[in-house]
Amino acid sequence: MIKPKMLKKGSRIAIISPSNGLPYLFPEIYELGLKQMQEVLGFEIIEMPTARMAPEELYNNPQLRAEDINRCFADVNIDGIITTIGGYESIRILPFLNVEIIRSNPKFIMGFSDATTFLTYLNKLGMITFYGPSVMAGFAQLKHLPSAYTEHLHSIFFRSAYPYKYKPYSEWTNGYEDWNNLDTLGECKDFHDNSAGWKYLQGADKVQGELWGGCIEVLEFMKSTSYWVDQSFWEEKILFFETSEEKPSPMEVGYMLRNYGMQGVFSKVNGVMFGRPKDYSTDEKEELNKIIIDVISGEFGESNLPIVTDVDFGHTDPKLVLPLGGKIELNPLTKEMTLLENPFDMYKKDNYEEEEGKGGM
Repeated sequence: MIKPKMLKKGSRIAIISPSNGLPYLFPEIYELGLKQMQEVLGFEIIEMPTARMAPEELYNNPQLRAEDINRCFADVNIDGIITTIGGYESIRILPFLNVEIIRSNPKFIMGFSDATTFLTYLNKLGMITFYGPSVMAGFAQLKHLPSAYTEHLHSIFFRSAYPYKYKPYSEWTNGYEDWNNLDTLGECKDFHDNSAGWKYLQGADKVQGELWGGCIEVLEFMKSTSYWVDQSFWEEKILFFETSEEKPSPMEVGYMLRNYGMQGVFSKVNGVMFGRPKDYSTDEKEELNKIIIDVISGEFGESNLPIVTDVDFGHTDPKLVLPLGGKIELNPLTKEMTLLENPFDMYKKDNYEEEEGKGGM
């Protein structure tokens, strides 16, 4: 795996809108997210041309969105890239990505939901990418989420203490207050107790593997395209799936999982993780868990494959940051989840410092 260089306070983070122009429609929540990234994490913000582009213009110009990503990777003054928000058709930018430039200049890139398209594609090409919060959904709410969330972000971005044990957050929320109401800007909806933590549905032995996955509905866009992975890719992987705000029914999730079963995926991977489904009732969660077991264990015979659900990533908050390509361990006996190694190359220097050094400065 090609690792990006380690982030630090003062890292220059480029902001892109690869999917949807919501910063144009909701500038206040977008700007709040930028402010929190600067004040809480110490990042220096660089807005790319698409960041505030109108939704219609973004939709009509997938090449412009891809060119922003290409420029970010080519620019030695940019340390990382974070998306403004998700969307529904970023798959259209994939043909315009300059993979030679991107692979030659690896750097931190993070998003979630529709960002699944390019995060999984770049991971297929051998790069570690990151599934985590976006500017408007995760960073704008920083000061209204549990302090453990900020601590987690600091641990992943800035520290090198590995193995790193992921921990369930003490509480969670399904979403945010109305972005049109400036009086509650950045606040979250009602919080729910999470003392029960994650739920292991099956598995008796701890397993290890490389993380791969994203929004299960977006992954459906990828199948049978040239950007989808081949059969050999699935070996030794830990899959992670989450559902979007569109709230597919448990039965629909079952349909999607059945396709992976027919590809022979469940016999090759070492484990499966599911993010907490947004806006599901308790009964719907129980139905989803039953369908997951019915498909993976019942239909495809993988009764020993560790499966853990209600994990803190995806469309509920606060979110965990998951590195695609990062090596993780699942332990059904202790209900632990451990990132085994640093997803960053802590010995890489800042590219712009290297360039200055070559110039004799």
